Amino acid sequence: MRIGSYELPNRLFVAPMAGVTDRPFRQLCRQLGAGYAVSEMAASNPRLWASVKTARRLNHDGESAPVAVQLAGADPSMLAEAARYNVERGAQIIDINMGCPVKKVCNVACGSALLKDELLVARILEAVVAAVDVPVTLKFRTGWDPSNRNAVRIAQLAEHAGVQMLTLHGRTRACGFEGSAEYDTIAAVKAAVSIPVVANGDIDTPERARRVLESTGADAIMIGRAAQGRPWIFREIDQFLRTGTHLPPPRVDEVRPLLLAHLDDHYAFYGRDAGVKSARKHIIWYTKRLVGGAAFCERMNAIDTIEAQRRAVDEFLCEFGARHERLVDAARTLH
Repeated sequence: MRIGSYELPNRLFVAPMAGVTDRPFRQLCRQLGAGYAVSEMAASNPRLWASVKTARRLNHDGESAPVAVQLAGADPSMLAEAARYNVERGAQIIDINMGCPVKKVCNVACGSALLKDELLVARILEAVVAAVDVPVTLKFRTGWDPSNRNAVRIAQLAEHAGVQMLTLHGRTRACGFEGSAEYDTIAAVKAAVSIPVVANGDIDTPERARRVLESTGADAIMIGRAAQGRPWIFREIDQFLRTGTHLPPPRVDEVRPLLLAHLDDHYAFYGRDAGVKSARKHIIWYTKRLVGGAAFCERMNAIDTIEAQRRAVDEFLCEFGARHERLVDAARTLH
C-alpha cells in the first residue's frame, strides 16, 4: 500500500478522531500494528493556530513517517494556506476532512456539510493540491443524507483535482454513527476511480475486516471506534489477514505495562491538570468491559491527580491479573 512515495507496512489505518487520536494514542496504535495514522482534525483558520488545543493537534514530535495532518475548513484559500503552514512544519501528507458529522462542524459549513456543494469541494481540493508538493488525501462520507448520496461524484472530482487517496466512511452525514455502513457504496467508489480507496465504518473484528476488503475491493481499511480501549485490534487483524488464524486475547501482564506507558506519555503530552481529565476516557475504554470494570470506572471519575489515577489503574490491573491470565470479561473475549 502506497500514498504517493510512501510505502506503508500494511493496509490497517487509524482513523482521525477528535479528542482521541492524539500523538500518544497514534504512536501506541502504530506500535501495536497499525500501518498508518492521521492526526486529529485541526482547524484551517490561522487565528486558531497558536491556541494550545491546535498546537497539540499539530505536534508530531517523534512520530514515524509519514506524518499526516488532517485539516478542516470551508475556504479554499484558507485551507491551502493551512496546508502550506503544516508542510513547512513537517507534515508529509495533508488530509482534508469532509466526513465529520458533528453539528458544530457542519453548522459552519465544514466537514460533511461540504458534500452539499460539489463545486466548492472541487475548488477546495484543487487549491490544496496546488499549494503543496506532498500527497493530498480526502476523507468523506457517502453523502449528506440517504436521499442525497454523491460519493461517486465526489470521488471523481477528487481524483481529477489530484487527490492521491480517498477514505470513505460508509454512512451519510445524517446517519451519524447509526445504522450499518454502506459497503456497496464504497465498492462503487472503488470501481469509479483509479486512486487508492480506504474503507471505513463498523470494522471491529478480524473477520469483518477481511469481508470488507473482499466485498468492496478497497485497498486498505481504517479503524476508529473499535480501537478505543483495544489498540491491539490492529495486530489481531493483521495476523488474521496474513494467516487466517486468531491471536489469543492479550495477556494482562503485557497490557498492564502498555497501558501505564500510554498514561505516562499522555500525562507528559497534556500536563498535570489536562492530563488527568483527558486520560479518563482512555482508562474507561480499557477497563469497562472487564470483570469489576464498571465499579472501577465509577471510582475513576472522582480521582483528580495523575499520581492517584496511575496508581489506581496499576492496582486494578494487578488485582485483575491475579485472577485472570488474559484480558477477558465474564461473558466473552474482547474479540
